[in-house]
Amino acid sequence: MDSLRALAAQLGIADPFGAGFLSVLVTFVTALALTWLFIPRLREFAVQAGWADMPNARRLNKEPLPNAGGLAIFAGFVVSIVVAWALRPIVVELVNIQVLAIMLGAAILVLVGFIDDQFGLSPLSRLLVQLLVSVLLIVNGLKMDFNAIPFMPVLPDAVNNPLSTALTILWIVGLTNAVNLMDGVDGVVGGVGFVVSMVLLVTAAQFPDRAAAVILLAGLAGACLGYLRYNFNPSRIIMGDAGAYLIGFTLAAVSLLGTLKVSAGASLIVPFIVLALPVLDTTQVVIGRLRRGIRNPLGHPDKTHIHHRVLARTASARRTAVILWSVALLCGVLGMLLQGVAPLAVLVTALLVGACLWFVAHTRIQAHERERTRELN
Repeated sequence: MDSLRALAAQLGIADPFGAGFLSVLVTFVTALALTWLFIPRLREFAVQAGWADMPNARRLNKEPLPNAGGLAIFAGFVVSIVVAWALRPIVVELVNIQVLAIMLGAAILVLVGFIDDQFGLSPLSRLLVQLLVSVLLIVNGLKMDFNAIPFMPVLPDAVNNPLSTALTILWIVGLTNAVNLMDGVDGVVGGVGFVVSMVLLVTAAQFPDRAAAVILLAGLAGACLGYLRYNFNPSRIIMGDAGAYLIGFTLAAVSLLGTLKVSAGASLIVPFIVLALPVLDTTQVVIGRLRRGIRNPLGHPDKTHIHHRVLARTASARRTAVILWSVALLCGVLGMLLQGVAPLAVLVTALLVGACLWFVAHTRIQAHERERTRELN
């Protein structure tokens, strides 16, 4: 028993039999199960309602593909958080407010993303909403502190405060759009979202003051994994802007929980490194489009994204997804090691994440084979 507790301590688990770990596990399983079970029913309704993306030059689907998967991810995420809150209420008033701010911001973006998926919204209107939810987080204390970033000079408050606000907005809006822009190949964003959520979860578990972040990340990870069961190529449903906005915004917002505390000064290292893939992808796309004379680089889709380049080389959506999952996991391992997470915890996290991804991918492939058999018969 003592050896088990010692092992759990290295993984950031204070008590493997306590209410804290139980609530995290229940949150993850609830989100996974609800999303997994809800998507087939949602897909049927989406087909009847006409909620689908039509085939075009940028998409892999050859027929209309339901694009309401983001609603299932959001449902699994929200319900799991409510269940966790019922099991173990967060008693710190400030943290309660910040969690509610994140949930409200996520709900607003899911709604806007869904409307955009079905009816289309202008880039400016989407940007204004993203700025609004960024301000919502900032006024509730979720703000990046420039002076807490390692290796950067300490600035006076008159300079630090507006700079920190600008960086926070750039972080939230930039990451929200970066994740959305990655959603071009089956399974990429769902898998990367799961990997990043799990890495940030294990990292946050090393700090006793980040229980709220751990719960939110457990819910998001479970929902992403449940969705991936139906999105690994050939996908049965896609998340649309609603799901991509939810994942990008939630990861950006949760990474800010606790970053103002002096003891958490290095806590931004892991998010920056773990989220390097979507950030670098968006950066190289924007720079490339600006070089070609495109004035609005985010409003002119093309096939210059990293996932498109990998797909062109592999000629396989499945291999493309697995490669990008691996890159995200390698970034996560590097980030955890730099954060000082115990090597054993890093190893267990990598193995667990890999096993979960293999399980859902294998399950989807088997289901596809059964679908083909029924069609032939």
